[in-house]
Amino acid sequence: MATIITPYTDINATMRGIRTQVIDSIDWYCENMPEYSNPEQMYNNLKNMIVYKNDPAGIELLQTVPTLLTNNNYWGIKGAGDCDCFSILVLTACCCQNWNKQRIVLAGRSKIAPVHIWTEVYYRGQWCAMDLTQKLFNSTRKYKFVQYLYV
Repeated sequence: MATIITPYTDINATMRGIRTQVIDSIDWYCENMPEYSNPEQMYNNLKNMIVYKNDPAGIELLQTVPTLLTNNNYWGIKGAGDCDCFSILVLTACCCQNWNKQRIVLAGRSKIAPVHIWTEVYYRGQWCAMDLTQKLFNSTRKYKFVQYLYV
């Protein structure tokens, strides 16, 4: 189990860390987590496993899935993380489902400083928002600036 804990520098460093954590999570997730019939079923199941907790001030905290989903994580609370940890979880889950058309969504109030991240998966002809910080499947908050990074 692994956690990347670094001072926040920029979104590029965060994206590299997310990639590393997804790669390091795939084997564990595929061996230990259920399969799903569709993204909504996945969303609802994963949503029940997580607890939102902001990163410590000035720190970028990126957890692998097995770290996030145990109480051995940074917070000592099973499922505790923030939007980037939840994006790692969803990206990993989609890889294990072989839903390989995914994108990361960066959103914010300015072009240079995103404040939120979530993932979307392309399923049966449509993009499905998988923002585990939202109460409902396929819902998002409105931001002035949105950028899509295809995985």
